[in-house]
Amino acid sequence: MASPSSSPAPPPPESAPLDFIRQIVAEDLASGKHPFVVTRFPPEPNGYLHIGHAKAICLDFSLPLEFPGEGGRSRCHLRMDDTNPEKEEVEYVESIKEDVRWLGFDFGGHFYNASDYFDFFHDCAVHLIRTGKAYVDFQSPEEMKANRGTLTEPGTPSRWREATPDENLAEFARMRAGEYPDGHCVLRAKIDLASPNLNLRDPALYRIVHAEHHHTGNRWCIYPMYDYAHPLEDAKEEVTHSLCTLEFEAHRPLYDWVIANCPVPAKPRQIEFAKLQLTYTLISKRNLRRLVEDGVVDGWDDPRMPTLAALRRRGFPPAAIRAFCQLIGITKFHSRTDLGLLEKCVRDALNKSVPRYFGVLRPLKVTVTNWPAGHVEMIEAVNNPELPELGSREVPMSGELWIEQDDFMEDPPKEFFRLGPGREVRLRYAFNITCTEVIKDDQGRVVELKATYDPDSRHGGRKVKGIIHWVSAAHARAVPVRLYDRLWTVEEPTGDVAAELNPHSLETLPAAMVEPAVAAMAPGDRCQFERLGYFIADTKDSRPGAPVFNRIVGLKDSWAKVAAKK
Repeated sequence: MASPSSSPAPPPPESAPLDFIRQIVAEDLASGKHPFVVTRFPPEPNGYLHIGHAKAICLDFSLPLEFPGEGGRSRCHLRMDDTNPEKEEVEYVESIKEDVRWLGFDFGGHFYNASDYFDFFHDCAVHLIRTGKAYVDFQSPEEMKANRGTLTEPGTPSRWREATPDENLAEFARMRAGEYPDGHCVLRAKIDLASPNLNLRDPALYRIVHAEHHHTGNRWCIYPMYDYAHPLEDAKEEVTHSLCTLEFEAHRPLYDWVIANCPVPAKPRQIEFAKLQLTYTLISKRNLRRLVEDGVVDGWDDPRMPTLAALRRRGFPPAAIRAFCQLIGITKFHSRTDLGLLEKCVRDALNKSVPRYFGVLRPLKVTVTNWPAGHVEMIEAVNNPELPELGSREVPMSGELWIEQDDFMEDPPKEFFRLGPGREVRLRYAFNITCTEVIKDDQGRVVELKATYDPDSRHGGRKVKGIIHWVSAAHARAVPVRLYDRLWTVEEPTGDVAAELNPHSLETLPAAMVEPAVAAMAPGDRCQFERLGYFIADTKDSRPGAPVFNRIVGLKDSWAKVAAKK
């Protein structure tokens, strides 16, 4: 799929305040504990990355840029945490690479797979067994859960817990050789069944899974658990600061136990921070996968989804996402960020980077009765007042125009400064027009307006409060436009599709009217439709000369705010 190009990701200004993680990194470098910084971003390739991952990506990849260390050797590794062959696919691996690059970060030659270290994990497991710190347990999952104990009661030892190292080595070898079926037994760490931290009550280290792995094929039928593999991966790559979200805080003692009891080349430090949570947004990969598989959305890149692939297709600039992540900062406190803040960052980025054009989403015909027959006036329009270097363009105007239906009211209230019977408005960059007649169909719906224009208002004349956009009907091109809204109707969705899904999350307008330059836009091109919002020519469904537009984000609408209060 084609996508807009990424933009460079410069480090934040040196004057930016240090969050608690950057403070730790700065102190470690200053003290000589580490000569440089090594971080890693380790997603599991079992789905597409979402906006929550963007926060982690920006943190992990920005730190080496901000703290280049001795000889500029600081770096961030991109690592696939591919220890679950039943849920992982090459498609997800490639999408993750694309997302990281799109956000503006370069992992260079530092791309790794957890599966690259399967032999190392196995050797460490053998070491734990030989030193009496791991054993093969044949209890069923239900028995292990029942014998784990509670927060107030210790766990009950398995009858296999006291098997000798030689016995456990033999059983682990049988597991490795494929002699046992899935779930028949597991390798467990032998730690402390009375620990107040349930994660230390003899956690599983290896399970049996007879499934083909996308990277190692059928070489293995035993696979390490995440809490066992993750610290060993970090140690193998000599990561200095292993950054993860707060739900792993209770897992840190197990992380440290694995590092302390296995023959590892380095001792990384795990540090936790609060994950990104957005209002009206569900970012659990499990729930997102369910939306895709149940056909609620049209794939992982459906522009209503919070995946980075979807936001890219929707038209969000990567610079806006980076700015958003920097704005919300890094803390250790759970909070939910207003989705409007992300949209503001997108709006701010686009306002200063894209041209503006005329487009009418819901067309209403206006016939200018005193317009000279057959005359076409070329109107000079500024491409973007925020970007003088973009200059201006000429827009054709004729005696038949399209305007927005919302820019006309038959019985307008006092606060409505747009078009109405007998009312005068200014056409953007052009003339003043006055509505003289309203034409309706048999059902009483307004289908056309008659108006007159003031020829002397071309470069000034009477000032009016209302200014509306327009498109010449003789020169307009019809294009499909998709208007996206929030996928969920509640601030904190649980994933209940029947109760919480927004039935109006997508509205398709089959024939919006746009000026000719818009119809010539290429897939991935962005622009502002004046007074309506920012749009992108869809990178998947557009064709040369036949763009399909997605609304990226809307503009603030003063009348909509007034109307909402009534």
